[in-house]
Amino acid sequence: MERTHAGGPVTLKDVAQASGVSISTVSRILDDRTPASRSETAQRVRRIAEELGYRRNLFASSLRRGATATIGVLVPRLTDTVMALMFQAIEQAASRRGYFAVVATCGDDPADERRATETLLDRNVDGVILATARLDDELPASLRARDIPHVLALRTDRISPSSLGDDETGGYLATRHLIDLGHRDIAMVTGPWFTSSARDRRAGAERALREAGLAVDDSRMLSVGYGIDDGVEAGARLLDRADRPTAVFAANDNLAVGVLTAASGLGLRIGADLSIVGYNDIPLVSRLPVPLSSVRTPFEQIASTALELLLSPSAGGGDIRMALPTLIPRASTAPPAR
Repeated sequence: MERTHAGGPVTLKDVAQASGVSISTVSRILDDRTPASRSETAQRVRRIAEELGYRRNLFASSLRRGATATIGVLVPRLTDTVMALMFQAIEQAASRRGYFAVVATCGDDPADERRATETLLDRNVDGVILATARLDDELPASLRARDIPHVLALRTDRISPSSLGDDETGGYLATRHLIDLGHRDIAMVTGPWFTSSARDRRAGAERALREAGLAVDDSRMLSVGYGIDDGVEAGARLLDRADRPTAVFAANDNLAVGVLTAASGLGLRIGADLSIVGYNDIPLVSRLPVPLSSVRTPFEQIASTALELLLSPSAGGGDIRMALPTLIPRASTAPPAR
């Protein structure tokens, strides 16, 4: 929650009095549109402003819908193709509604996420779309408490308005595909356990296994990051052993590419010695030497729904909407060779 001073929001005057300088000096130092001064006075003013909880704009007055026709979008990183596709889809959906979308990145660090969100809000955006939600994240709760319009995209905390794919169904479709091909020894590589996408995709995979009468082997269910290097490491752990699985479901395409890399390094033939299914169906995967089977995420539908939840007066406060994914089979999956 934003801290207050004497019963109200912290003002420039409060910071000036605590710093022993004039209001105009504080205003100039805290104006992030100008180059930041490194003087001792400037550093002291910024430190005191942070300690007091000063915010350059009052959220209640600046976040009226339609005030700026600008939407803030927060993603972990734009080097991640999924996040780049998500922002592009949001930007296009916003443009159709007469809004302009601006993006900020924060990695997967909660402190950076809060700072980036406050930066967007300081620019008087009419609301924010967060593709960064963690199940243990305090930021959505803070936004709800401050009545700031926001929507979670691709991930959810299961409370704030959210637009995402049906990840449980997607995990089920991927694993069911492998089972239908005849695989009985199936491993899974999923993302960080603090994300709803990782948990739900694993839940779907486990449902498919149990439905087929197959055991869920925790030693073959790895929770790692969402990057290619994470997939390489997980692939080596799963495949460089005598009792390697015949198939792997990777909970995003980056992980799948990493597993493919590890498998190739071990001399395994994709689609023959090992089957792999990815998730999201980013454009690259259909162009790989062995085209990757993947679960397609409907980014355009998710983006359009996110804008509707954010901007429509009729949208429910805790509305969570899920778009159905689609399995796209390709050459990386085939019946087991052994």
